[in-house]
Amino acid sequence: MAAAFWNSEASRVGGRIARVHTADVDCKGYVHHASEADPHYEIRSDRTDRVALQKDRALRRLHD
Repeated sequence: MAAAFWNSEASRVGGRIARVHTADVDCKGYVHHASEADPHYEIRSDRTDRVALQKDRALRRLHD
Protein backbone atom coordinates (compact mmCIF):
# COMPACT_ATOMS: atom_id res chain seq x y z
CA MET A 1 0.00 0.00 0.00
CA ALA A 2 1.06 3.62 -0.39
CA ALA A 3 3.42 5.27 2.05
CA ALA A 4 1.94 7.85 4.39
CA PHE A 5 2.68 9.73 7.57
CA TRP A 6 0.38 9.35 10.52
CA ASN A 7 -0.06 10.82 13.96
CA SER A 8 -0.67 8.00 16.37
CA GLU A 9 -1.57 8.42 20.04
CA ALA A 10 2.12 8.02 20.93
CA SER A 11 3.99 9.86 18.18
CA ARG A 12 4.28 10.71 14.50
CA VAL A 13 4.86 7.57 12.42
CA GLY A 14 5.99 7.29 8.82
CA GLY A 15 5.26 3.98 7.23
CA ARG A 16 3.00 1.82 5.17
CA ILE A 17 -0.30 0.24 6.04
CA ALA A 18 0.53 -3.44 5.63
CA ARG A 19 -2.91 -4.83 6.53
CA VAL A 20 -6.30 -3.81 7.80
CA HIS A 21 -7.60 -6.18 10.47
CA THR A 22 -11.36 -6.64 10.86
CA ALA A 23 -11.22 -9.56 13.30
CA ASP A 24 -9.37 -10.09 16.59
CA VAL A 25 -5.60 -10.31 16.09
CA ASP A 26 -2.73 -11.15 18.46
CA CYS A 27 0.23 -8.79 18.23
CA LYS A 28 3.17 -9.01 20.64
CA GLY A 29 1.15 -11.01 23.16
CA TYR A 30 -1.83 -8.66 23.22
CA VAL A 31 -5.18 -9.40 21.56
CA HIS A 32 -6.47 -6.41 19.61
CA HIS A 33 -10.25 -6.59 19.33
CA ALA A 34 -10.89 -5.46 15.77
CA SER A 35 -14.11 -5.69 13.78
CA GLU A 36 -15.64 -4.43 10.53
CA ALA A 37 -17.01 -1.45 12.45
CA ASP A 38 -13.74 -0.85 14.36
CA PRO A 39 -10.80 -1.97 12.19
CA HIS A 40 -7.18 -1.94 13.34
CA TYR A 41 -4.41 -0.90 10.98
CA GLU A 42 -1.09 -2.75 10.88
CA ILE A 43 1.53 -0.12 10.12
CA ARG A 44 5.14 -1.00 9.25
CA SER A 45 7.58 1.81 10.04
CA ASP A 46 9.71 2.97 7.10
CA ARG A 47 12.53 3.85 9.46
CA THR A 48 12.69 0.87 11.83
CA ASP A 49 10.63 -1.81 10.01
CA ARG A 50 8.74 -2.37 13.29
CA VAL A 51 5.02 -3.14 13.22
CA ALA A 52 2.33 -1.36 15.24
CA LEU A 53 -1.44 -1.87 15.36
CA GLN A 54 -3.58 1.23 15.72
CA LYS A 55 -7.29 1.91 15.73
CA ASP A 56 -8.72 4.09 12.99
CA ARG A 57 -9.68 6.85 15.43
CA ALA A 58 -6.10 7.03 16.78
CA LEU A 59 -4.64 7.77 13.34
CA ARG A 60 -4.74 10.86 11.19
CA ARG A 61 -3.36 10.87 7.68
CA LEU A 62 -1.12 13.87 7.17
CA HIS A 63 -0.06 13.44 3.50
CA ASP A 64 1.22 10.91 0.94
